[in-house]
Amino acid sequence: MPPPKSKGGKMLSLINWRLKVTINDGRAFVGQMLAFDRHMNLVLAECEEFRRVRPKKKPGETEAGPVQEMKRTLGLVILRGETVVSLSVEGPPPVTDEDKKNILPFGPGRGVPAGRGMPMMPPGAPGGIARPPMPFAPPGMPGPPPGFRPPGFPAGPPGMPFPPPPGFGAPPPGFQPPPQ
Repeated sequence: MPPPKSKGGKMLSLINWRLKVTINDGRAFVGQMLAFDRHMNLVLAECEEFRRVRPKKKPGETEAGPVQEMKRTLGLVILRGETVVSLSVEGPPPVTDEDKKNILPFGPGRGVPAGRGMPMMPPGAPGGIARPPMPFAPPGMPGPPPGFRPPGFPAGPPGMPFPPPPGFGAPPPGFQPPPQ
């Protein structure tokens, strides 16, 4: 299967693919292409070098022995673009198992997102955390602005002599039931 076409060109579509790169001295490098630039400099991961070596002729022989291919494991390699002669695809990118990352282990319990700090309490929730707002500001903190009344106190609790601000005494005109 050929690599998919991409907007950035053929080289960009070969990122992470396993390539065979031949350079001008005859050596071939096979590795996963991580990066390239406009000069065709290449970065190959898990790279192996292959070179063909001809044994020297011994005195008295007319032919040299058979050509041997030597393999050497290099790891991460940067190839200068000036030396690159050819590129060919050796194989697709390595398979990443995305499904295994998202599978939760079996067992009792339930999955809930982890929050930070104290849990969020719904309004009017029971428990020791939920309490009515303070009728006065703590020391060193400014109090509420004049005429401010917290939601849920339409008529005002005892000890708060001021009337509700405009708009908080009744529902808005569009939400009143029709007259009977």
